[in-house]
Amino acid sequence: MIQGKVLKYEADDVNTDVIWPGKYTYVQMAPADMPQYAMETFDPDFKTKVRDRQVLVVGKNFGCGSSREQASECLKFSGIQAIVARSFARIFYRNSLNIGLPVIECPAAVDALQDGDQAAIDLASGVLELRRPDEEPRRFEFARYPEFVLKLIEDGGLIESIRKQVELERGL
Repeated sequence: MIQGKVLKYEADDVNTDVIWPGKYTYVQMAPADMPQYAMETFDPDFKTKVRDRQVLVVGKNFGCGSSREQASECLKFSGIQAIVARSFARIFYRNSLNIGLPVIECPAAVDALQDGDQAAIDLASGVLELRRPDEEPRRFEFARYPEFVLKLIEDGGLIESIRKQVELERGL
């Protein structure tokens, strides 16, 4: 279960060059340093806003552009626990799953969620719940992940999942 506060941007076609600025693509840096540059050309205040927000909500075709893996990584290392969008560019979608960052396509939830709302996401059942004070929770369904993808997310991404499988097979 992922629970957190929403950071919402009413934007479509946010590309990887905006999520992770191209000028940093070939700069080696520790994961802990990535958040200071995430989304800097899109929203210079992102690094401040994301401090208390865990669920990023965006429009359609999020992550279009190049297959820059840092675009998914910088969001995860910024504290984003899940991204909810109308749709994702396929390579961004795959890169996010590869690092264990859940990406959820649910246009109805995008329409309903507002900046600052509380969201609870159950990946196993495919349900996102919008929770606002003094209102009944609203539920939105999305396509559930298959078990192997849930395991990949639980393990922290593809590399960690393979590492755990190899250790298990070796009896470590």
